[in-house]
Amino acid sequence: MEIRVFLIGDIVGKPGRTILKNKLPDFIEARRVDFVIANGENAAQGSGITENLFREIIESGVDCVTCGDHVWKRREILTVLERDKRLLRPLNYPQESVGRGVGIFETHAGIRIGVLTLVGRIFMGPADCPFRAAQRAVDALKLETPVRFVEIHAEATSEKMALAWKLNGHVSCVFGSHTHVPTADERVLSGGTAYITDIGMTGPYDSVIGRDKESVIYKFETSMHAPFNVATGDVRLSGALVTVDSQTGKALAIERVMIFA
Repeated sequence: MEIRVFLIGDIVGKPGRTILKNKLPDFIEARRVDFVIANGENAAQGSGITENLFREIIESGVDCVTCGDHVWKRREILTVLERDKRLLRPLNYPQESVGRGVGIFETHAGIRIGVLTLVGRIFMGPADCPFRAAQRAVDALKLETPVRFVEIHAEATSEKMALAWKLNGHVSCVFGSHTHVPTADERVLSGGTAYITDIGMTGPYDSVIGRDKESVIYKFETSMHAPFNVATGDVRLSGALVTVDSQTGKALAIERVMIFA
């Protein structure tokens, strides 16, 4: 049986949440999507996520919400991370951190999907090795389901690509997030693992990675503080649609998706 999993890039502020709510339900129906994973760590005014916004994203049609290095920006989310398995933080943060980095979910047809999310270490904050953390988690998920998705929230293209090759043949998909810039390198690797370096940003593209252009330019030119407000123009929903054989867990196809408001 083939299943379709839709991966949605970093949801930025109200513009990102609005296009998600307006466009995702129709896309799910039109493309017969079985499961949706979305990165929501920038949902709250461009940095962090709150309980209400987590609920809003879920109600828009998302099944699993992942986070990255901004997961701790809003303290109120800690209780949600503790109790709701649909919200994941990076697996390779310390074990003492609140929440979980891996989950097992079911589609409406009863197909089990394993999801784990990691944060990179190059040009990022401190974290445990994502390669070793991924290997341990994938080994455990092999006992639960052949359908396994891995998000690597990272700056460096090489780090993301190296992880994909390490996990080639062991997971259905490795996809990158964090840079807010969609890449054009989607492919299915030799072992049946779908890969894309970054699935982009769901938010305003008339911006610098989602923020007001003039403020960012001012910061670069002067090195002085400037409020990085979320921009509003040219809003798009960015991601990738992956088709997987649910029996073998091998990816059959991966397609970049860009939906305009």
